[in-house]
Amino acid sequence: MKPETREPVNILLVDDQPSKLLAYEAALACLGENLVTVGSARAALEMLLEREIAVVLADVCMPEIDGFDLLAMIRRHPRFRDTAVILVSGIQVGDPDQLKGYDSGAVDYLPVPFAPEVLRAKVRVFVDLFRKTRELQALNRRLEQLVEARTAELRRSNRDLEQFAYAASHDLQEPLRMISSFLQLLSRRYSGRLDAQADEFIAFASGSAQRMHAMINDLLSYARLDLAGAHFTPVACDRALQQALANLRLAIRENGATVTQGSLPTVMGDEFQVAQVFQNLVGNAIKFRRKEADPVVHVDCDLRDGEWLLSVRDNGIGLDPTYAQRIFEVFQRLHGREEYAGTGIGLSLCKKIVERHGGTIWCESSPGSGSTFYFTLPIAPASRTSRLGSEPLPLQAQPSPMP
Repeated sequence: MKPETREPVNILLVDDQPSKLLAYEAALACLGENLVTVGSARAALEMLLEREIAVVLADVCMPEIDGFDLLAMIRRHPRFRDTAVILVSGIQVGDPDQLKGYDSGAVDYLPVPFAPEVLRAKVRVFVDLFRKTRELQALNRRLEQLVEARTAELRRSNRDLEQFAYAASHDLQEPLRMISSFLQLLSRRYSGRLDAQADEFIAFASGSAQRMHAMINDLLSYARLDLAGAHFTPVACDRALQQALANLRLAIRENGATVTQGSLPTVMGDEFQVAQVFQNLVGNAIKFRRKEADPVVHVDCDLRDGEWLLSVRDNGIGLDPTYAQRIFEVFQRLHGREEYAGTGIGLSLCKKIVERHGGTIWCESSPGSGSTFYFTLPIAPASRTSRLGSEPLPLQAQPSPMP
């Protein structure tokens, strides 16, 4: 097995006395590195700008620019942050000048007169450290390039999948409309004219077509989120909530629901999508009601950790905390269709919208005790210090605490 070969690194030796430079070279020649000698601090700076230097060995006492000043100049330049500077001096341990050197960024001192083996040991440590640092930096660059390439590949793949889901869902609409139309014709023309089982089969097929139609529409809505642009503007949550409640007008009236609100803020986002989140959360709160109590829903918010924390709290049937994460998955349902209608994509849509806005969403609940859905949204620049006031919402009581 061949021994590992390494590219030699540069070691810069700085001293105004040629005899001392010869002594440094003699002591370090066996390391196999490139030894570069200069006779002044000014020449050292020029050499540092020309080459990558691993270690600088500099005498403290030099004319014009001494070792301390050279060290200060090196440490001010970000290009030399990995270059180790060893100062050569006759000062004793604990001397104020020694502390000055360490404070300025020296990694070590070489006392004079020096022992060659001591100089070799000191320089070898920092050469090895420099080489390891460069290896780690090269590895990090390769990892970053790999991550960038994989991320770009994933983006392309996700974009293709989203476009495929959108196109497939859109293309499925036409044949499904034909199926639904012919099932309706069958029902109108032959209902009661065939046997009871045939009527039941037609009803099952028609119901399945309707559910498929709802699922495709929901998939289209889900796919459109990532196909939409990401240009966010200040959104008044009061207005977004009012839009949601206007869409839920019939459900609110039929279920005798009461929706109240606290003071809601202005956030950065897409107004239509923020309204979708409110509509799905308030709609679910009304749908999953307790039979013995009218639905009561309260929408509120708080400022936490530099973002708005919004909440939708209800007095409904609640859910087992075990399923608190599962409910945000696509088409996941905890109840049968006969009991509660829907496709099971509403909360997935909420999760995708909130995450697209840079926030998170979660649920706190227990069976029979209602649920509270929390989600975070970024603060709009104009509302970083205060919340906007709210106006009475349509089809609801004035803001009041939950009972």
